Amino acid sequence: MGEFLTGPVLGEGPGAAWPGLDEVVARVRSSAPRLGPVRLMAIDGPAGSGKTTLAAAVARRLVAAGDAVATVHLDDLYEGWTGLEGVWDRLERDVLGPLSRGEAGRYQRYDWASGDRVQWRIVPVPDVLVVEGCGAAARAVDGRAAVRIWVEAPETVRLERGLARDGQAMRDQWLAWMADESAHFTRERTRERADVRFAT
Repeated sequence: MGEFLTGPVLGEGPGAAWPGLDEVVARVRSSAPRLGPVRLMAIDGPAGSGKTTLAAAVARRLVAAGDAVATVHLDDLYEGWTGLEGVWDRLERDVLGPLSRGEAGRYQRYDWASGDRVQWRIVPVPDVLVVEGCGAAARAVDGRAAVRIWVEAPETVRLERGLARDGQAMRDQWLAWMADESAHFTRERTRERADVRFAT
């Protein structure tokens, strides 16, 4: 069972404190690499919970400590609103597999507006790889991640955040995604398997 921590509400800015995060970062830095030469931090949780905000806070602390950090946002790998279940295969093939061999990863970013794959992005071999997004801490990450983090917030709050970002016209897509992610998290037992859990 993961340790419960609290985080800032979204929008508090880059200086916002995440109680307990320094200890989590220290844990990652002191752990042995399990993805080839890379220490992997997986940040998972439902859409709108604060994963991207937390990932940015983690990256800032790691860089300040002198680590080379790469961050992969799974939003760039999903194939739209129905892409959750296929994301792990692309992450493994394009990013985790190469990094485990000490080679740079490479993936083609998905553009949600056009519905097309667009520019290629390179993931150089870092000291720490931060992967954030729904599905980042699926069972397949066990044994490879230095720490698995779960981020949560009330459903109504998450939906409000999402629609504020994407617009009310996306309500049906958001509700469908939330149903898909709920089924995914139940099957993967993501929350229960997390090493640390943040509530925002």
